[in-house]
Amino acid sequence: MVVGAGPAGIAAAVSAARSGARSALVDDNPSPGGQIWRNAEHASETSSSAAAWFERLRSTSVQHLFGARVFGADSGVVSAESADGVLQIAYRDLILATGARERFLPFPGWTLANVLGAGGLQALAKSGLPVLNKRIVIAGTGPLLLAVAAYLQDHGAHVVAICEQTSRTALARFAWHAFHAPGKIAEAWNLSRSIRSVPLYTNTWPVAALGDHGRLRVLRISHQGKIREIECDYVGCGFHLVPNVELPRSLGCELENGFVHVDDFQQTSAPHIYCAGEPTVIGGLELSLLEGEIAGYAAAGRRDTALPLFGQRARYRRFARAMAQAFSLRPVLKSLAQPDTWICRCEDVSLERLHEHDSWRAAKLHTRCGMGPCQGRICGAALEFLQGWDTGAPRAPIFPVRCASVAALASAHDLTASKGSAQ
Repeated sequence: MVVGAGPAGIAAAVSAARSGARSALVDDNPSPGGQIWRNAEHASETSSSAAAWFERLRSTSVQHLFGARVFGADSGVVSAESADGVLQIAYRDLILATGARERFLPFPGWTLANVLGAGGLQALAKSGLPVLNKRIVIAGTGPLLLAVAAYLQDHGAHVVAICEQTSRTALARFAWHAFHAPGKIAEAWNLSRSIRSVPLYTNTWPVAALGDHGRLRVLRISHQGKIREIECDYVGCGFHLVPNVELPRSLGCELENGFVHVDDFQQTSAPHIYCAGEPTVIGGLELSLLEGEIAGYAAAGRRDTALPLFGQRARYRRFARAMAQAFSLRPVLKSLAQPDTWICRCEDVSLERLHEHDSWRAAKLHTRCGMGPCQGRICGAALEFLQGWDTGAPRAPIFPVRCASVAALASAHDLTASKGSAQ
């Protein structure tokens, strides 16, 4: 069973199936691809790499369970909610390819309409949001900013500026590492062509978003130590990525520096559970594919087939380490939020209220911070940086679900417990 149908999950499912294993691929989206290959399976502009992996997936016997969100798991059973009800799927080996999400750092005005995550803005554009001739500022940190800017520019948007919080020196060092990573040269060349007319400001970050009647009008930035304002229609803002480790943590997988700890064959500390892609390290498409392949082969009992991939994976892991260093967050970003800035947007909890507490648990108990629909995925990641809080392991359901689904999960737990007693 593979959870997550992004590049790592697709590679894992295909490799396992081609090794003779009976494989299933589950994802809450209606089609495979994840964020990076969203809606790309039948698109005319799909990259050759994506098209090749989609074709490999179609040519295998992998069972597809799309439109099903995994909200809990126990030893040997995954629970997922779909439009038709609850699926409880038994597995022998589980591969978690749950990807990553953007990190948002709160600043005054970040809750205005049209202030969005950079990747979220790209996803909306891929799903039909009109961006033609819209003035857009992309801000934050990380290579995702360049990719989003290139996509929007190619689809008719007017990207006014890219505001990158890291220094030009750090960016140059990262470019040197990218030059020595296979496949990254062509990627960088294509991106540079798309955004050659877009100003790239380094040592720059958002200070406040200003608007009229609740809608964005201006983004105020700190640029090289000076405050300036940029008129725009949209802001796409993201401060690199946060691994989605809620499901691995709920299954008892050990973490190391915030990522799922795996061995050479992508196996976690939990028996029969593997992990691949960005939950183990933020390293980009190529590394996710390699880790997915290794996990798929290993779970299917073909470790010998996985061994030749270790060298390539090591090169891309070096690239991942360079990326983490280049785009590390500068301490001044902790001061962006003002006392009245909402940190938890679901429950309208301000920074001032959070300062009264000394831990994530205390803040949740007294303010409901992290108890809204996102279940702390936005404010929790922000507070790990702002306050140094550990948000702890989540409890099932790890996503909001219907009451009937919770009851079904409870029944599965009871059944597992009764089987254990019988044994």
